[in-house]
Amino acid sequence: MMELDKIFDSFDENSIFKNKFLLQNSYQPENIPHRSNEIKQIASILAPALRGERTSNLFLYGKTGTGKTLSMAYVREELLKRLKKEKDFNLRIEYLNCKLKKVSDTEYRILAELIKKLGGEVPATGLPTQSVYNKFIDIIDSEKQLIILILDEIDQTVRKISNDFLYNLTRLNTELSKAQISIVGISNNLTFLDELDPRVRSSLSEEEIIFPPYNALQLQDILSRRASDAFRKGVVEEGVVAKCAAYAAREHGDARRALDLLRIAGELAERDNSKEICLKHIDEANEKIERDKILDIIGSEPKQFQLVLSSIINLFEKSKAAPFFTGDVYNSYQDLCLRNKLEVLTQRRVSDIIQEFDMLGIINVRVISKGRGGRMREIKLAISSDIMKKAKEIIENSLNYG
Repeated sequence: MMELDKIFDSFDENSIFKNKFLLQNSYQPENIPHRSNEIKQIASILAPALRGERTSNLFLYGKTGTGKTLSMAYVREELLKRLKKEKDFNLRIEYLNCKLKKVSDTEYRILAELIKKLGGEVPATGLPTQSVYNKFIDIIDSEKQLIILILDEIDQTVRKISNDFLYNLTRLNTELSKAQISIVGISNNLTFLDELDPRVRSSLSEEEIIFPPYNALQLQDILSRRASDAFRKGVVEEGVVAKCAAYAAREHGDARRALDLLRIAGELAERDNSKEICLKHIDEANEKIERDKILDIIGSEPKQFQLVLSSIINLFEKSKAAPFFTGDVYNSYQDLCLRNKLEVLTQRRVSDIIQEFDMLGIINVRVISKGRGGRMREIKLAISSDIMKKAKEIIENSLNYG
């Protein structure tokens, strides 16, 4: 066990990190650089809440890692600081991430979670959804209060449930007598509003703020500020921060990804027993993030997506890496569904799912013209054998077959 002692000793003498938490997603910095305009806009829209007035529903959108949640959390803290105890009304600002599993996959569960946040309680299952709604209304309307409900990744809710849930939420004020409710929706999906029922769209996005992606220089500034406190002096090789920023700028200016890259590069340097974070550690960290991202997506997709991907992997293995076509995938998918007694989607829907896999970079699709025979879509798997092996395990565990 001497080898283990060596590993543990090298971590005891850790010369890389000073405070790793500063690079975690959960860290809330005191200052949020390059977002002062957006923060001022949010504050202006929500400020009337300090007078007990219902604010407009607000919708924040922009790609992942553009500071939406961070900016909203900052304004929330500042609003709560300003509240005086002697006010004759109560202001509550509650946050819920709609991507959380076991919270946001049904209307019932979301409402149960919100009731819990407001100090009430309902059983995890068993009541009619309408009863849970009534309980939610009762708990809100029990006193004169203003509630601002922040629903992060709100598009996930619509994807899993429906438009109706949001419509009901935005219509709640008509059923309240003492209290009022405002909604702040946050989404990474830029086309989410276009996909909504027009009546939901108009009531949900009374005000909208778009968060643009950070550019490479802004990302470099954000990373430099965090790195100076997160790492020990002199451990970050020159060019590392710039390379991190360049990678993340290519990924739509995602600051979260840039910070992950820097943190994982630090961890890899530590494992290497290196005294410095070098450029090679950034490349290795980038490969690791890419791999993990694809596996996360595969793990969180609905069963039907996993069945289609499983069919593609099976065909890839049978064809010994030769390309195959959409029709082959659909036939293989149908067989899988029938074997597992699962519903079979239409060919059109499976075609859409294949297109999504192409967009995610899991497969490559090429349209081939067959002259008078029309056009066919040729499919090739675009992930490494290592990722493919792990993807198969994830899908088999999820579907419980194999």
